[in-house]
Amino acid sequence: MATTESPVGDKKFLEFPTSCAAPVPRPEEPVRVVPLAVAGVLAVGLTWYVWASYGAKFGVLLLLGLGLGLALFHSRFGFTSAWRQLIAVGNGQGLRAHTVLLGTAATLIALIAGTGSGLFGSKPAPTAGPLGLALFVGATLFAIGMQLGGACASGTLFAVGSGQSAIVLTLGGFITGSVLYTWAYPVLSGWPEFKGVLLADHVGWLGSWAITIAVLAGIVVVTRAVQKRRTPPPVDAVPTARGFARVFRGSWPMLAGALVLGVLAGAVFLVSGGIWGVTSAFSLWGAKILQVFGLHPESWAFWQQKANATSLASPIWKDKNSLTDVGIMIGAAVAAAAAGAGAWKIHSSIPWRTAVAAILGGIMMGVGARMAGGCNIGAYLGGISTGSLHGWLWGVFALGGTWIGLKLRPLFGLANPVPTDSIC
Repeated sequence: MATTESPVGDKKFLEFPTSCAAPVPRPEEPVRVVPLAVAGVLAVGLTWYVWASYGAKFGVLLLLGLGLGLALFHSRFGFTSAWRQLIAVGNGQGLRAHTVLLGTAATLIALIAGTGSGLFGSKPAPTAGPLGLALFVGATLFAIGMQLGGACASGTLFAVGSGQSAIVLTLGGFITGSVLYTWAYPVLSGWPEFKGVLLADHVGWLGSWAITIAVLAGIVVVTRAVQKRRTPPPVDAVPTARGFARVFRGSWPMLAGALVLGVLAGAVFLVSGGIWGVTSAFSLWGAKILQVFGLHPESWAFWQQKANATSLASPIWKDKNSLTDVGIMIGAAVAAAAAGAGAWKIHSSIPWRTAVAAILGGIMMGVGARMAGGCNIGAYLGGISTGSLHGWLWGVFALGGTWIGLKLRPLFGLANPVPTDSIC
């Protein structure tokens, strides 16, 4: 038995028994100057355009998206891999990092909502997602899809930005699945459900925060107990710079990434009045693409609803989730180019079974996210951090979907971690 050596700052919280020691991180390769320059110019130019054309609020949301992309890539913060490692071999390191992200976001959101704070005229408006069959089916479907597609919603965006070409197929499937949901909205909506529960409505924001933190602490205890019993392989170490350069060239300690992402999620809430979300933008992008080709999704029941119709008629640069999504991809591109050649790689060929899994997984995530009212960000992170019961239930059913997804992965030539691996 060995103990994984976590980076400084993670060690006491994330230290856990593993079957062997984690590998020593390799040094980063030289900076890719041209991709870095292109991504940097795109980041600056687009931020200037959005800020000048649509105002400071939308420019700041794009900047927050850039920060999210940088943090996601530098920390390689995973949702898909964390659930896979936990279910397959009992390694709970990733899920414990989730508790830091969730706890940080919950703390900031409780402060913002409890004091009614907001920037640019926004007012905090947390809502409780409905509890019902669509949530359970959607979360399960989404989790199966992310295990086949190789990434979750946020992971898909930062992987695309960092040049992982296989994930482009996942993103294409994601958008397709989101469009399919809006087309089939009359069939996929209206399923049996109960009114959502927002803890703050019953125990106030302090009580909601305290309950959330207590449950997260319980998850830490349980995952450590599971890991102690199963002694799984350690998580792989990614290449990293040393010293101060690590801030710009990664990899960040997982705990640091969780804290930064939690702060940025709180900042999105402060600026916009709503939680950080990802997948509703994919429905919007898909509908606008169809319009470019002369089709008329605006005639569908989904897009005839007032809020959706307004969104479809407006530029994507006025859509909160589109701004942060685009920012994530560009921010990840900047981070990946700074990290060097090893992190910026366009694959010239993709095995056909991997390609099928990526597209199918993306479609399942697109449909599942819309059925469940969100993905690993909008429903899981957003729900739990605002004290909405639907966020916790989303996570429970996503764990079940992860188990199903692991059973399906070998059909597409995708490997799962096993206890005899040297890393997971």
